Amino acid sequence: MPITFAIIKERKNPPDRRVVFSPQKCQEVVKTFPQARIIIEASEVRIFPDEAYRAAGFEVKEDISEADVMLGVKEVPMDALIPNKKYFFFSHTIKKQPYNQELLKTILNKNIQLFDHETIVRESGARLIGFGRYAGLVGAYNGFRALGLRDGVFNLPKVENLADLDEVRAELNKITLPNIKIVLSGTGKVAQGAREILEQLKIKEVSDTVYLTSNFTEPVYCLIDVMEYNRRIDGKAGDKFEFFEDPSGYESNFMPYAKVSDLFIAGHFYGNGAPYLFTRDDAKLGDFKINLIADISCDVDGPVASNIRASTIANPFYGYDPISETEKEFKTPNTITMMTVDNLPCELPKDASEGFGDMFLEHVIPSFFNQDKDQVLERARMTNENGDLTQRFGYLEDYAKGEIVRQ
Repeated sequence: MPITFAIIKERKNPPDRRVVFSPQKCQEVVKTFPQARIIIEASEVRIFPDEAYRAAGFEVKEDISEADVMLGVKEVPMDALIPNKKYFFFSHTIKKQPYNQELLKTILNKNIQLFDHETIVRESGARLIGFGRYAGLVGAYNGFRALGLRDGVFNLPKVENLADLDEVRAELNKITLPNIKIVLSGTGKVAQGAREILEQLKIKEVSDTVYLTSNFTEPVYCLIDVMEYNRRIDGKAGDKFEFFEDPSGYESNFMPYAKVSDLFIAGHFYGNGAPYLFTRDDAKLGDFKINLIADISCDVDGPVASNIRASTIANPFYGYDPISETEKEFKTPNTITMMTVDNLPCELPKDASEGFGDMFLEHVIPSFFNQDKDQVLERARMTNENGDLTQRFGYLEDYAKGEIVRQ
């Protein structure tokens, strides 16, 4: 049966220029799946202009209500949601975020089937699609940009002023880093994106043992996973899968890295109940050496305790005074320079959109035409067409239909 997909206009402010499918990827979709039809909602902010979609053979329209499936990136404003449709976008509701409670209630009231991009997972629970790599790329670059501006050693342009990832790499090739030690947390797509920046700068990777015990005459970095920066409280050997199941028997082991590092790139995933990497009291200690943090994971008032607010693409840096626990200008002496932008992939919209489209075509679109044989859509669907939550997301019942949650 033919299915009409719509690339919807991004309406959230500040404007997001990303899109699920580029014009070229749309062509690939309809060539691979002849039963697929794609229409484009007119947009003045999308990284690929309307004319590029028309040139690729797609109809650009003001009214896309004829479509069966709506493909977007950020939250859709409640008054723009069309009843009785299937929607794909990042809803930011699966953790019961208070600011989007009304959005989920509206989705249910309009009998919309919601598929959150975050819920598109393998049977194991591993994410199939996302912008994580691009968050890592931009976040690490921004960390070095902050270093250059603060210390007056080089001047990297903003990523949003560069055309694509090739220009990002070209700018990195122009700079020379001082002799610093960098710790990078995480092993997922975010951390791998950050690692690409470190490799572009030809920074030497060393093991944690060598990193913690040696001095160097060149910039070096150390990649640490969850069992490096956490340890069992009882002193026994830790187990990653045990930690993911129940982190209550663990405590942070991050301070040995904080005592020898200049720059911390936070690319880890933080699970509820896990120990904080460091606390505000830890940051007050005289041997806490880190003075610059690119917190790509950006859990405010969370595991990276100096993250007291998310910053913006327009003003990405601020200083954290560990003694007063207050914000200062990012060049202020004796503060920790913080980069806490929470929408980093927006700075690299072309590459991020193309990478996302590759994943969406590979992992999601086939499910519409093969009876969802791998249950990708079944796992991802949060709401039913009858205005109810699916069983998998029943835990949101009180959030979706109860009183407004207050922060």
